[in-house]
Amino acid sequence: MKPPARRPLLGVLAAAAALSCLLLLAPPPRLFPSSSSSSTRAPTSPYAHRPKLLFLLAGQSNMAGRGAPTSPLPAPYLPHPRLLRLAADRRWVTASPPLHADIDTHKTCGLGPAMPFAHRILLSSSSSSSSPSSLPAPSTVSDPGGEEDRLVLGLVPCAVGGTRIWMWARGQPLYEAAVARARAAVAGGGGALGAVLWFQGESDTIEVDDARAYGGKMERLVADLREDLGSPNLLVIQVGLASGEGNYTDIVRDAQRSINLPNVILVDAMGLPLSDDQLHLSTEAQLRLGEMLAQAYLEFESSRDPKAIESLHQ
Repeated sequence: MKPPARRPLLGVLAAAAALSCLLLLAPPPRLFPSSSSSSTRAPTSPYAHRPKLLFLLAGQSNMAGRGAPTSPLPAPYLPHPRLLRLAADRRWVTASPPLHADIDTHKTCGLGPAMPFAHRILLSSSSSSSSPSSLPAPSTVSDPGGEEDRLVLGLVPCAVGGTRIWMWARGQPLYEAAVARARAAVAGGGGALGAVLWFQGESDTIEVDDARAYGGKMERLVADLREDLGSPNLLVIQVGLASGEGNYTDIVRDAQRSINLPNVILVDAMGLPLSDDQLHLSTEAQLRLGEMLAQAYLEFESSRDPKAIESLHQ
């Protein structure tokens, strides 16, 4: 779908998104380090072939992460052996920030909400014997450490800064790339897609027409993702905007609150502290948002009966 030519800055944004899509869509080997420089890449995780509970990370810069790294990093941002990330070249590596460094390549990525989200889910699973039961049975590959019944999380970064929701429509490169990466994540060792974490909309606050169209486009996106990923009950957790690039943030926020689809829930970021640019969430805010997203996911799962949970992960 082609947007009206009158939109300001649209060509720049689209070009940036297209550049990032080269990494999202199984690019040619020459775009990645050669075998002679493979030592500079993160090694493939020993848990790569284990079944995983998967989370698709999509949207724009606040999902990709612009929080400034601190020294030392807060504990929820530290690597964990059972917390993996699908790299741009589709290898499962141990997750460590910035998660989108090889995905959102036209900007410098920082800390986002996904690492604290994942740490909270792992913490919950370690204190509940029922959490891992919703995953498929472990593979026959020997498990490092002998923890064959322990939950393994797989994060699938797909967010690209500065993108509008029309860029995530079915047929657009970002959408097709995200679907392809989600399918690769499920195929890469097996696993179940637990939820889509969606944080986007700041760029749709610039023009009133975009803001007013946001709700319909978001509902279409959810329906298309569920169909293309073969998961009609797929959970989508959207983040309510805390800021916007234009004057129509309230219209987009109203649209987010008005989404009336099953298994779509809203976590509101309004009121979380912003960075000096008054657009991106601060490191403190990203940490808090990750906890909020995890709490929303855990409450949603706890409200489901066993048959519903099994259906979600099929």
